[in-house]
Amino acid sequence: MPIRLIIVDDHPMVRDGLRGIFATGDFEVVGEAADGREALAVALRTCPDVVLLDLRMPHMSGVEVIRRLREQQPDVRVLVVTTFDDDADVLPAIEQGATGYLLKDTPRDELRRAVLAAARGETVLSPTVAGVLSQKAREAPARVLSPREVEVLALIARGATNREIAGRLFITEATVKTHLLHVFAKLGVKDRAAAVAAAYESGLLKPASRG
Repeated sequence: MPIRLIIVDDHPMVRDGLRGIFATGDFEVVGEAADGREALAVALRTCPDVVLLDLRMPHMSGVEVIRRLREQQPDVRVLVVTTFDDDADVLPAIEQGATGYLLKDTPRDELRRAVLAAARGETVLSPTVAGVLSQKAREAPARVLSPREVEVLALIARGATNREIAGRLFITEATVKTHLLHVFAKLGVKDRAAAVAAAYESGLLKPASRG
């Protein structure tokens, strides 16, 4: 089955360009929107797998769209595609639950691969954005990770499995995996052990939380 996409950008030429990139059998563009409010309505109507989302739009910011999508349609993956890569844009988008964050100069093939990865729930970040997150995590990890991500990380530190964490927090295992992917991206690590080590080293987790 093709991955169902909606494209959200207030510039018609950008939407046209993105639609052309995804005019292959692996993808189906099921809707478009020119502002945040329209994006939520189109997403509700079409139930896409992935939303390609600009951040700065009329009526409602991309960050607010991400927050509301996470509330209304938690299974939808949001891949930010924008020209802005400063921490004032990156951090709020990731904190609200964006699955990935790419810049508009991303090559076509890389963008297609990113959407495939996002549809699988994998975190996809441009090198610049990954650098921003890693730097912020080193400076102030407690402000970078959301309270729920810290909660998941603390349970990982105690040796809990994804299933046990899901049961403890009353969420699905898929949601646990999504939280972990965000933790890995924000801390600049690749696995659970490294995330726990980084959290203790930075003071994000205290030794008493080991159990």
